[in-house]
Amino acid sequence: MRVGYIGLGNMGQPMASHLAPAGFETTVFDLVPAAVQALVDTGARAAASPIEVARASDVLCLCVPADEHVRAVLLGEGGEGALDGLESGGIVAIHSTVRPETIEEMNEAAVKRGCRVIDAAVTGGEHGARARTLVFLVGGEDSAVEKVRPILEASSKKVIHAGPLGSGAKLKLAVNLFGYIHFAAVREAFALAEVAGIDSQHLIDATRANGQLSDAEMAFVPQAVAPQEQNVPPEREELMRGHLVIAEKDLAHALELARKQGLALPTAATVSQTMARVYRVDDPRRR
Repeated sequence: MRVGYIGLGNMGQPMASHLAPAGFETTVFDLVPAAVQALVDTGARAAASPIEVARASDVLCLCVPADEHVRAVLLGEGGEGALDGLESGGIVAIHSTVRPETIEEMNEAAVKRGCRVIDAAVTGGEHGARARTLVFLVGGEDSAVEKVRPILEASSKKVIHAGPLGSGAKLKLAVNLFGYIHFAAVREAFALAEVAGIDSQHLIDATRANGQLSDAEMAFVPQAVAPQEQNVPPEREELMRGHLVIAEKDLAHALELARKQGLALPTAATVSQTMARVYRVDDPRRR
């Protein structure tokens, strides 16, 4: 099967790195030449543009940052987009965490060209991508999902077909909401321990023993145990600001989905306004 991959960032690059070694004829594109070269080293072929990737693909995978990037890649900006290069019968798998409406919009555009879209959101982080232990959260028609499944299985331990188109995106927003609320809880629990004069290791021991502090949350603890008014070091500021932007985007999407369903998420709303504190980014207007 011919697979195209667009977006070779922290997640896309390790996810795509498993495809050529698994026997897929793989074509890739990214704005960063070094990211493309890393995939060429695994046996993939480099393309000069998104539409060139699409022309060489039966399944086109996207792992770009946000909704506007998905639209720009697939529809083009004042010119041809990747959808214009995909042959009839082709499938687009969108790995980005985006609004369910964006998935539906892209599918409508794809259907006009004889193609289909599935949402194949991903959870498990960069480490999971490299270790092939990701979990894919998928929405779409059964036949389309089954065609793409072998590609997803190349970098995952589990593929969850959550339902019709958009279901994967909705499930991912719920999963991320779970995580961000937990991160905020970890930050505040360690803040309370600090001001109350309790050794942070005792809080770790207690919450690990009773199962409250998960492995995923443990990765956040070193940041949480720092003095409360301490920001991240300047050399990590750009990285953490990037995490902040993604968190605020994902939480905004979750709150929008909840509003459309008539559901109030007061805890999520509060957390969405405090992520700069959680990530210790120096941004007074957001703290």
